[in-house]
Amino acid sequence: MKFALCNEMYKKWSIENQFEAFAAWGYDGAELAPFSLDPAFVSGEADTMDINRIDESICARIINASKTTGVAVAGLHWILSQTSGLHLTTDDAETRRRTSAYLCRLAEFCAKLGGCYMVLGSPNQRNVAKGQEYSRAMNNALETIGAVVPTLQNTGVTLALEALAPTETNFWVNSEETLAFIQELGSPRNVTLHLDCKAMFGGEYQDIPDVILRVGREHRTVSFHANDPNLQGPGFGRLKFKPIMKALNEVQFDGWIGIEPFDYSPGIEKLGRESIRCLKEALDSPA
Repeated sequence: MKFALCNEMYKKWSIENQFEAFAAWGYDGAELAPFSLDPAFVSGEADTMDINRIDESICARIINASKTTGVAVAGLHWILSQTSGLHLTTDDAETRRRTSAYLCRLAEFCAKLGGCYMVLGSPNQRNVAKGQEYSRAMNNALETIGAVVPTLQNTGVTLALEALAPTETNFWVNSEETLAFIQELGSPRNVTLHLDCKAMFGGEYQDIPDVILRVGREHRTVSFHANDPNLQGPGFGRLKFKPIMKALNEVQFDGWIGIEPFDYSPGIEKLGRESIRCLKEALDSPA
């Protein structure tokens, strides 16, 4: 079990400072949001991110910062966020083709940086359109992601589909629906389920530890997001993480736990420092 910190909170910091801080706070890895690496988007010069602006010099800085600090690039997340003209379930075939090609390019980018997974959340780029039949959206998404599988196999990168609550999306709204999609796709070594605490709190019929046990006993997972339903980090709300860490241990989860707050009001340094402290204390405490 390894701990990573999602980096979008720190996008105004230099790459080097991000990795140095993560190392100082005790993280094993960084989980990178592609939009946070696009200098034009971060500076406000561009309204959407463009992977073409993440050039070789930026990649070299990330790789060097990782080597210097010992903080691995765990993977990517928010992989379709802040993009334009991409969608998984749309009936527009050209948009789906572009989306598949983009995901393939991201997988190659992830592997280049040393990452091993990509979390596909991005609810706005997967929502079923008004009036579109769900079965049609399902088939479109199967086609879009199916076209990415050969690249995932070649790069060794796993695409982790994030189940999100119905308040966020109308597609893959819980673990069961998402697992049904993965089973239909038929490539469970390359495309897996990703669980997120605040999403499970709002979208599952079971308590979070029970979801972890049900999923983890039968399905391979490589990534997990720890946060509180109040959208802050572990330990900043009422969610108890001791039972969650116990359940992850019980299913022998050996992937990455990414800490992903959305509400930064406690302060981004405090969130980074204290969130991992909460998880490690929960992991080390007696059963």
